[in-house]
Amino acid sequence: MEMNLIEHTEAIVDVGERSGKEYNIETSMAKMKADWASVEFGLKPFKSTGTSTVTGFDEAMMMLDEHIVLTQTMQFSPFKKPFEAEIEEWNSTLLYVSECIDEWMKCQGAWMYLQPIFDSPDIVRQLPSENKKFKSVDKIWKNCINECVKDPNVLAACAQEKGLLEQFQQSNRNLEIVQRGLRDYLESKRSVFARFYFLSNDDLLEILSQTKEVENVRPHLRKVFENLMDVTFKPDKTIVAMFSGEKEEIQFFAPVDPKDKGVEFWMGELEDMMFTSIRHVLKYSVDDYLVAKRTDWAVTHPGQCVLNGSQVHWTREVEEAITGNALADYLAALQNQLLETVEKVRGK
Repeated sequence: MEMNLIEHTEAIVDVGERSGKEYNIETSMAKMKADWASVEFGLKPFKSTGTSTVTGFDEAMMMLDEHIVLTQTMQFSPFKKPFEAEIEEWNSTLLYVSECIDEWMKCQGAWMYLQPIFDSPDIVRQLPSENKKFKSVDKIWKNCINECVKDPNVLAACAQEKGLLEQFQQSNRNLEIVQRGLRDYLESKRSVFARFYFLSNDDLLEILSQTKEVENVRPHLRKVFENLMDVTFKPDKTIVAMFSGEKEEIQFFAPVDPKDKGVEFWMGELEDMMFTSIRHVLKYSVDDYLVAKRTDWAVTHPGQCVLNGSQVHWTREVEEAITGNALADYLAALQNQLLETVEKVRGK
């Protein structure tokens, strides 16, 4: 009262309010920075590559979104002046880190997909240009992970003074070129052997990476040829027979030799040999019908050959019965066949 402060109430309240608002900004800034001190990336070993992939992107992105909104609100505050430079710098850091994590996640997804592909010597040999670009990205990736191991803090990892964002942007451009080259490569294979269109890119790549070990394509055969469960390889790698899902075996009319041939070429030969062999066994079953007992014949040949062979001979026999005016006799013969078949089915 001696200082007569009562006359300056309005100014004091104004200063107090301003100080309070400025203090809120100061404490909010300090809290945000303190929050980031404990946010770290996790590292998870990736297969047997000797390097790792990063986890924890989601947590970092959620906090980034929240803090970017809070910081940008501060930028519009009339009380920001004492901290204006600090707020601008912090906002730039958060935006940089956000963009860096976006590029990092994109790069990691593409790298994880392509790494096993370019680990195959066959693919490397067939795509030398794309392999060179991927190896440059792979080197950057491993350096980045090594730095992350030293300091896994998200802000430290992203804001290191080595142009990490620019490195990831360039890596992603290279990976897009690699993936485009890979798509063109797969399309060229499909254009040679159209049944490859039935396969996903991953399945097709797995097949194409087995140029040397041709037997490793066996798990994929059913996806290429309906109901083809397996084929028989001889020790010299030639293919001599095929099996259906019902385990019926058909010997090939001639062996298929995949040695020193692209998968798309020897699979085309395999398809041609299937046609030839099916025609061969079908012709044999039709001829054998004339000399074998019908009930024995039915269990000696593959099911489709029995169905087709039966139709061939039924048609022939009906025509003969009509022209020979012997339908009643043929009816009796058919009924006899049915009874014999019933007797066969009742056995083991």
